[in-house]
Amino acid sequence: MTAQTERQPIWTQALLKKQQRLEPVELSVEGRLTRMVGLTLEAEGCPAAVGTSCDIVAPGNQHIEAEVVGFSGEKTFLMAMGDSRGLVPHAKVIPSTHCSEVKISDAFLGRVIDGRGRPLDGRGPLRANHAVPLAGTPINPLDRQPIKQPLDVGVRAINSMLTVGRGQRMGLFAGTGVGKSILMGMMTRFTDADVTVVGLIGERGREVKEFVQDILGDEGMKRAAVIAAPADSSPLVRIHGAMLATAVAEYFRDQGKNVLLLMDSLSRFAQAQREIGLSISEPPATKGYPPSVFARIPQLVERAGNGAPGQGSITAFYTVLTEGDDTNDPIADAARGILDGHIVLSRQLADMGVYPAIDIESSVSRVMPMVVNPQQLANSQRIKNLYSLYQQNRDLINIGAYQAGSNPAIDEAIALYPQISRFMQQGINENMNFTMSQQQLQQLAAVKAAE
Repeated sequence: MTAQTERQPIWTQALLKKQQRLEPVELSVEGRLTRMVGLTLEAEGCPAAVGTSCDIVAPGNQHIEAEVVGFSGEKTFLMAMGDSRGLVPHAKVIPSTHCSEVKISDAFLGRVIDGRGRPLDGRGPLRANHAVPLAGTPINPLDRQPIKQPLDVGVRAINSMLTVGRGQRMGLFAGTGVGKSILMGMMTRFTDADVTVVGLIGERGREVKEFVQDILGDEGMKRAAVIAAPADSSPLVRIHGAMLATAVAEYFRDQGKNVLLLMDSLSRFAQAQREIGLSISEPPATKGYPPSVFARIPQLVERAGNGAPGQGSITAFYTVLTEGDDTNDPIADAARGILDGHIVLSRQLADMGVYPAIDIESSVSRVMPMVVNPQQLANSQRIKNLYSLYQQNRDLINIGAYQAGSNPAIDEAIALYPQISRFMQQGINENMNFTMSQQQLQQLAAVKAAE
């Protein structure tokens, strides 16, 4: 021990001696499986970093892939990527030294892939050699290009009233059975984005096939990549599915392409993280959701957006399932705070046969003023004001309690409401590009009540 060390306090000397005795952790050592509780596997003797993968060797030389999700003292917590049947006590655990990554290439276009990067469509193996980390590579916020150009999604109500900018992140708030999948399919087929990436996270297996075959179709699949992690997948695979869809979008963005990322749904992503958090004894905080859920959401969402100069953009739509049509549940509230706007699908409009059932009164696009001209912004505000005024007085109007002439603004709203309602509706196979949407909005805004 040096003279400088001897002059330090006794507790500091003891700490230095302890540090000097510590040896580098060898990640290639083998451990043993000691416990399995629910979805969580506990191993000892194999220290490994969180996020790295491990190979568990079960009887019969069966290999099961798992990922480190936490640790406590000498214990390492893992979660299997697939089926964990066949595992026995003291099964061999072999950690690796690399974090989860995936290989991506242009061959992903037109293909349906699972959350682990394996093809689901039976069209042979994927030829990919560009390895990227699932967690992505952060971009300095000051290096991102500003949002200045609109993105045409082919839906009149969105193009005209809730214009989306290239690089914007939007939420699609909807309950069950109000047409969110159909709306996503329309945007996939009609958008002018170069590439569309669809992430189906936690959906029923039947819905995955219906979305690919019936809603997207052959035309929509030509420039789309679909990543599907159905509801029967492990929560870790569902998490990886969302991260993989984002990584694919980042790959094409870095090539200078404009990408439309549609993820259905952010709620199922949060629920998968909740399952993982609770399984490793993380305390629940808000309505059963542990704190890690609210940390994971911005980590995923912030990966979308515009790239650095010379790169393209990722315009993202994240669906948020509102249980009982409650738009104030914890996940919806967290998403609303971090996204650049939200589109609410109304069950009342869907029950009336209005599709897409977009409630323009409750929806907002925060970047619309930056990507449209002042005239379109004024036209959209005029139509939105008339629509909102009619909805606020709807009950009085329907029961005949409102007397015509009492309020000129309400009179105008009543007169124009049928035209506004027709303007908001659009057929599933009807493509309404950005220019046509602008022109029809201008015509509608120019109509006077007397006409």
